[in-house]
Amino acid sequence: MRERIESILQERTGAREAHAVETLQQLWSGYGAIVRYQLLGAPVESVIVKHVSPPAARSHPRGWDTDRAHQRKLQSYAVETNWYQQYAAHCSAAARVPQCLAVERAGEAVIIVLEDLDAAGYPRRVAAVRDAELAACVQWLAAFHATFLGNAGSGLWETGSYWHLATRPDELAVLQTEDPDLHAVAQVLDTRLKDSPYQTLVHGDAKLANFCFSQEGTAVAAVDFQYVGRGCGMKDLAYFIGSCFDEAACAAAEAQVLDDYFAALRTAVYEKQPTVDVDALEADWRALYPIAWTDFHRFLKGWSPGHWKVHGYSEALARSVITSLQEESL
Repeated sequence: MRERIESILQERTGAREAHAVETLQQLWSGYGAIVRYQLLGAPVESVIVKHVSPPAARSHPRGWDTDRAHQRKLQSYAVETNWYQQYAAHCSAAARVPQCLAVERAGEAVIIVLEDLDAAGYPRRVAAVRDAELAACVQWLAAFHATFLGNAGSGLWETGSYWHLATRPDELAVLQTEDPDLHAVAQVLDTRLKDSPYQTLVHGDAKLANFCFSQEGTAVAAVDFQYVGRGCGMKDLAYFIGSCFDEAACAAAEAQVLDDYFAALRTAVYEKQPTVDVDALEADWRALYPIAWTDFHRFLKGWSPGHWKVHGYSEALARSVITSLQEESL
């Protein structure tokens, strides 16, 4: 397979030679790898190759190695190839993504050749976010959501994100004993998010680890579009905040991050979707923020109840949402 990858790189870039120089990441559950290739004689010195090759014997670090999980992963890579081939070019510099140079599929195997964001000026990955990096990511999300507001998302996930209810029945079943009250409102949470009249494309895995920063942290690009699809933008924002902060910081940062996001969203919508009523959009999505947070909390408690993100802030917010929904049904 390495010879085939090198051949593709030579064909698509004009390189005389292509050599693997660094494995950046092994894909989840042994489904392949992301590798940097050095090019000789090409306009660019390096590219990133995402090579998907499902293992013959499947395993999962948390035990979720069912056929359903396998099919979900395969579909996610099909979605990602569609994203890069059909949608990525519509992203502006404000929602920077890597340029796709080539895609090849052979059965369940997939090869995606991407621009090397390190070489393009986004060499930093961070485990803890600073103010500049937080602002850059919030602005990226706002620009991304504004760009694709109202897009049908053909060829992507019908419902964006890896945790949405229809694709997680096994994890939902765990909640019957783990958290019966949360289990009882799971469908309502899902329906509220889907019923928002302001659907856009959501990244679907917008955690801090999937953002690449400039040296100063003021510019950012995003990667990993396996779970991109239709949805309410609050799914990305809530998930992103949860990936950045611990319990105390979530509570402290929430109001300011929401204000900053909606300020950036207004600017982006005015530019890209001038006919949209931004006041109505903001009112709708602000009300759905706690719903989106609780929806991810629902997945997490079924998937990994001891996860570090299942903390007091999430529990308190989820209890508030559950109580409100129960009162509505009376």
